[in-house]
Amino acid sequence: MIRCFKVEIRGRVTGVGFRFSALDKAETLSSLRGYVRNMDHGLVEALVCGEEKDVYEMLEWLKHGPRFARVDSFSTTECKEPDNLEPFGIM
Repeated sequence: MIRCFKVEIRGRVTGVGFRFSALDKAETLSSLRGYVRNMDHGLVEALVCGEEKDVYEMLEWLKHGPRFARVDSFSTTECKEPDNLEPFGIM
């Protein structure tokens, strides 16, 4: 089953390689599509879509991120998968 979630992550998540580490993790999960990007005020946003198993594994990873990150707040909203969504990448 295909699932899609918009994710907001706050904490020490910029300047610690969060986006690049997220891309590395996503590349190990073959069905993922979407993106990860920095937003204003130390927020990282992600769109994670794909097979349910891969999506939930990625969401679990995003809850803590890479070694030097600190996730203080993590929220998800299930959404409809956008048309023509590219393989997971950094925006």
